[in-house]
Amino acid sequence: MPGSDPARDTPQHLVVVGGGMVAHRLVEALRDRDTDGTWDVTVLAEEPRAPYDRVALTSYFTGRDPEDLALGDAALWADPRVRLLRGEAVVGIDREARTVSTAAGRTFAYDHLVLATGSNAAVPPIPGNDLPGVFVYRTIDDVAALRGWVEEQRARWDRPVRGAVIGGGLLGLEAAGALQHLGAQPTIIQFGSHLMSAQVDLGGGHALQRLIQGLGLAVRCDTATSRIRANRRGTAGRLDFADGGRLDVDVVVLATGVRPRDELGRAAGLEVAARGGVVVDDACRTADPHVSAVGEVACIQGACIGLVAPGYAMAEIVVDRLLGGSAAFPGADTATKLKLAGVDVASFGDAFGRTEGSLEVVWADPVGGVYKKLVLADDARTLLGGVLVGDASAYTALRPMLGRELPGDPAAFLLPEGDPAAGGGLANLALPDDANVCSCNNVSAGTVRAAVTEHACTDVAAVKACTRAGTTCGSCLPLVKKLVTTELERAGVTVSNALCEHFDLSRAQLYDAVRVAGLTSFTDVLGRFGTDGASRGCDICKPVVVSILSTLAPAHVLDGERATLQDTNDHLMANMQKDGTYSVVPRMPGGEVTPEGLIVIGEIARDYGLYTKLTGGQRIDMFGARMEQLPDIWRRLVDAGFESGQAYGKSVRMVKSCVGSTWCRYGVQDSVGMAVRLELRYRGLRSPHKIKLGVSGCARECAEARSKDVGIIATEKGWNVYVGGNGGFTPRHARLLAEDLDDDALIRTVDRFLMYYVRTADRLQRTAPWVDDVEGGLDGVRAVVVEDSLGIGADLDAQMALHVGSYEDEWRATLEDPDKLRRFASFVNAPDTADPSLAYVAERGQVRPASPDERDHAVPEPVLVAGPSLEVRR
Repeated sequence: MPGSDPARDTPQHLVVVGGGMVAHRLVEALRDRDTDGTWDVTVLAEEPRAPYDRVALTSYFTGRDPEDLALGDAALWADPRVRLLRGEAVVGIDREARTVSTAAGRTFAYDHLVLATGSNAAVPPIPGNDLPGVFVYRTIDDVAALRGWVEEQRARWDRPVRGAVIGGGLLGLEAAGALQHLGAQPTIIQFGSHLMSAQVDLGGGHALQRLIQGLGLAVRCDTATSRIRANRRGTAGRLDFADGGRLDVDVVVLATGVRPRDELGRAAGLEVAARGGVVVDDACRTADPHVSAVGEVACIQGACIGLVAPGYAMAEIVVDRLLGGSAAFPGADTATKLKLAGVDVASFGDAFGRTEGSLEVVWADPVGGVYKKLVLADDARTLLGGVLVGDASAYTALRPMLGRELPGDPAAFLLPEGDPAAGGGLANLALPDDANVCSCNNVSAGTVRAAVTEHACTDVAAVKACTRAGTTCGSCLPLVKKLVTTELERAGVTVSNALCEHFDLSRAQLYDAVRVAGLTSFTDVLGRFGTDGASRGCDICKPVVVSILSTLAPAHVLDGERATLQDTNDHLMANMQKDGTYSVVPRMPGGEVTPEGLIVIGEIARDYGLYTKLTGGQRIDMFGARMEQLPDIWRRLVDAGFESGQAYGKSVRMVKSCVGSTWCRYGVQDSVGMAVRLELRYRGLRSPHKIKLGVSGCARECAEARSKDVGIIATEKGWNVYVGGNGGFTPRHARLLAEDLDDDALIRTVDRFLMYYVRTADRLQRTAPWVDDVEGGLDGVRAVVVEDSLGIGADLDAQMALHVGSYEDEWRATLEDPDKLRRFASFVNAPDTADPSLAYVAERGQVRPASPDERDHAVPEPVLVAGPSLEVRR
C-alpha cells in the first residue's frame, strides 16, 4: 500500500476514525502482525466508551452489564503503540495535509487513514418520527434510552406498555424481543409480505411468523405506516396505517435498516456510491492511496454490507496491505442467524434461488413450525444456499459447503436427525480444507486441522487460542469440535473419553451404567465395569464413583467404604488451608442469618482464635481450625441451628441473592425467599464440579446472577433463568435458558438442568464448557431441559426428588456417630495436633499465617480461650 515502508526507522502513524467492532478488529490484527513496530495507531471514537459488541446489544435487556459487551482484551488499549480517544468526534479530513480535525478542535496527522465510521439507523420519512417515545436501535445509548422510557411508561400506567416496532427484519425482531423483555407488548409492523424478507423466502417467512406469534409477539405484514401521532402529553401515542387502520402505542422503535456514515468521505471529495458508502476497491482503498474504508461505511464490489464478518475481513485486508501484503476482498459471506430466544432461523448463500437453472429442495413441517430449503445448482448436487426456520441445527455444517457438491442425497441434510431416510447426512459431511468454518474470523477447516497436526492443539480450547475460531459469536464451535476430534483420530491419536486406567467408560457413560445396573458400592461398580485386573481404583476414579453413587444411592459421605474414596476435604468435611489447618463454613441459605446466629459464629471464632471472612457467596468463613477441633466447633454450630455449607465438596455451594422486593424499591420478586428455597433444595447435591447459583430481584442484577452456573433474574412476569456462568481462569457469563417462569416452572427447570449436568458432564467439568459440549450447545440443553426432547424429564425430576428426600446434614450425622468422630484425631496418644512450627501475625484485628519473612517476629500460636476437648477412645 502506498505510504507504508517497513524499512523506515520511525513508525508511521495510522489514524482510524470510528470505534466500532471492525475498528477494534483492525487494531487488534495490526498489533498481532506488526512485530517490527512499523505503525503507531490512534483510534478516534465518537462514543464515550471502548469498542463493544453491537451484535449482542439485545443482551443488555436481559440483565447484562454494558461493560460486559466490551470487545477483546482491555490490554490492547494499554499498548504503548495504540492510543484510543473516546468521545472524540471527527468533523473534517484534509487529504492534502493528511490530517483530521475533531469537534474538540484537535488535529491529528496521519500517514494512512482508515474510515470505520459504520452506519446510522435509517429513519424513514414518517411524519411524527421525531416525537418523544420514538427510538432507533443502534448503540448502547439508544438501548439505554429505550429501556428508561419503557420503565417510565410502566410506572405511569396500570396496564401493559403498548409497543410497536416498524420493520420486520433481523434488527426489528431483536428489538421486539427486547421490548418484550422490558415488559411491553410489542407489535411488529412489516411493510413487505413476510418477516425477514431480505433473508428468507415466503415459505420461511410464514413459518417464522408462526414462531414469532407463538412467543406472544403480534405481527402485521403488508402494512405501511403513514403517520405517528402524538397523544395529549405530546409523546408517541398512535400509528396510522396507509390502509386506514391504526394502533395505539406508548413506545415506537424504528428498525427499517441502516445508512452508511459517509459524510466525512463525501465532504473530503472521496467517491460515494449512489446509495451511499465510500467506494473502495478489493484492497479496501479509496481513490486516495492514503485513505481506506472498512465495514458498513465501505461500498465494496458495488454494495455496503451490514454484517460483521465481511467487516472483519476488510479489517484484515487493510492490515495485510499496510504491512506490504497483497490480500484482496474475496466477496461477502452474507449468512445470517437470528439471535432471539425461542426462534431458530438461519439463511446463507443464494437463499432465494436467483442463480439461473437453480433447483430447490424443501422440507416443511407446519405443525412443528419447521421450514428448511436448500438451493442447488442445476446438477442437483452443488449447494448454492439455504433457509432454515424452526430448526437451524444444520447451519454450521452446511454453510461451509457453499459452492461444493453435497455427498449424497441433498434431502438427507434436511430431514430430522434420527429419521431413517436421513441416512446420517450431516454426520457424514466432510469439509474440504478451504471451506470457511468461522466466518467471523475467516478460519478455514484446513486451519483448524493444521492447529491439531502442526501446532499440537489437542482440544477445542487450544484450537480457539491458536486460530481464533469460535471466539466471536461461537456458533461454529460444534463444528470446530467435530473437526478437532476427527483430525486427532486420523492422526492416530486415540481420542479417549475413558475416566482413567481403571474404567474405559467416560464419566457420563459410567453414570448411566451404574444407574441402569442399580449398583450401590464402589466395589460392585469396579467389579462390574472396571478394566480387567483393576486394582482398588485411583485418585481420579474413586471420587468420581462416590459422587455418582451419592446421587443414585444417597448415603453419608463417611459411611462404609465411601469414607475411603473421598477427596481430602470431603474426608474431613472441611477445606484444608495452606498452613495445614482447616476452614469452617456453615450454610447461610440465600445469605440470610439471624442476629443470634451471628453471635454464635462470633463467639466460636473468638474462642478458637479463628480468622473470619465474609465471602463473595454471602457466607462467613472461619479459618485456622485444627483437625481435632472441628467436631467441637461444629457441635456448637449445629446446636445453634447451622448445618454444613458443603464448601469442601464438588457440590452445590450456595445461592447468592440481593434483598429483592422485601426491602429494595426496585425489586420485583422475592429474591431472598427464592434463594433460600433453592439452596435448601439443592444443598448437598454432589456434581462433577462445584455449582454456584444466584438470584437477583430485578434486572439491576445486584446478586451477580449471570456469573453463576445457574443465574435467576426476576421480571414482573416471573423469573428468567440463565445457565453456564463460571468464574475462575476463564470467566463466562451465563446465557438465557428460559424466561418469565412462575415459581414451580422455575424450580422444575433448575432441577432438570442440574440433574442433566450431573448425569452427562465430564469429570471436573464446569457448566460453561459442558453447555458448549452438549450437542446443539445451549439450544440442545434447552431442548432437553425445557422441551423434554429426550423424554427424560420425569426421570430427572425423580432423581432430584430422591436427593431432596434423602438429604441429611453431614455434620449433624457425624456428631451422632462415635465411629465417624474417631477420624478427627491424628494419634491415639496425642489428640492435640498443634504444630509448634506454625507462626502467626496480627493483621487488622485478627491473626493469619506468617509469611517466611515474618516468621522471626511472629508468635507460635494465636492467643485464644481454650475450647472444650474431644475425648477419643479406641
